[in-house]
Amino acid sequence: MFEIEMNIARPVSEVFAGLAQVENAPLWYSAVTSVHRVDSGPVGTGKRFQFRRTLGSMEAVNDVAVTSFEADRILELTSVSGPTPFVYRYELEPSTEGTHLRLGGTISGEGLGRQIALLRPLAGKFFQRGMLANLATFKRLVEAEIL
Repeated sequence: MFEIEMNIARPVSEVFAGLAQVENAPLWYSAVTSVHRVDSGPVGTGKRFQFRRTLGSMEAVNDVAVTSFEADRILELTSVSGPTPFVYRYELEPSTEGTHLRLGGTISGEGLGRQIALLRPLAGKFFQRGMLANLATFKRLVEAEIL
């Protein structure tokens, strides 16, 4: 389990809109190569996506569901199949700088294969470090009004 917090110098509605455009994750999430929407309609609880990711030298496919959604406040994404099962819960609140973003995550090394079995205990710290870099990219894109 890990937690990352940061302030983003944009209003909550803009930061949340950037996160809720799940298909844009490849722009800021370095391991994600593509995101395809499985169903139609606005993003909300129960909506599903297929994420293609690179994990080292292997490609991974995860089916991901929105498991909690409160506009301008909470977006939770949970992998329902695929390797390295994860839950990412983004929580936003107004701050003096614009938006305070908190990401709480759980991720496991399951499905990484025998060759990296020794790294499984370190998966949480590895993914936390990666997500910190990813969120820094997200912050830059939102603050530049690209997302």
